[in-house]
Amino acid sequence: MQRGRSRLAGHLMERRLPSLSGRQAFLCSRKAFALYEVLLGLLIFAVGIIALGRAVNNCMNASVLSADDARVREILANRMVEIETTPGQPDKAKESKIDTGFGIIKLVQKAVPQEMKEEDGTELAGIIRVTLTANWTRGGANQSKAIAFYVYRL
Repeated sequence: MQRGRSRLAGHLMERRLPSLSGRQAFLCSRKAFALYEVLLGLLIFAVGIIALGRAVNNCMNASVLSADDARVREILANRMVEIETTPGQPDKAKESKIDTGFGIIKLVQKAVPQEMKEEDGTELAGIIRVTLTANWTRGGANQSKAIAFYVYRL
């Protein structure tokens, strides 16, 4: 009977899958670990590239907004100089549309007589407060910029 068992045990031993030695198992797990390292590195790189792309996009948007702001400031300054140098009373209310090539800017002018007094109580006549407002649309959002100044006319 023991012989039967030994034959059976010997037969099972031959049928067993070849096992990896300790060193071979270590090398296989090391290769798998290296694969995970590479995948993790690619993930970090992809996240960095996406963040960099968003940063560049934000810089481009800021540049466009800055150019729009400079364009509108120039339009307001030109209109202010035009009002200051034109003799006579400025228009009480005036609206004009200016095509800049990058969109239409609506320029609204309002002039209101300003009652001012000197320190001794003497009333100053002929001072007019002029308000210029520029309205435009950028990226679907309404934008505006205003400037107020005084003009002295007798």
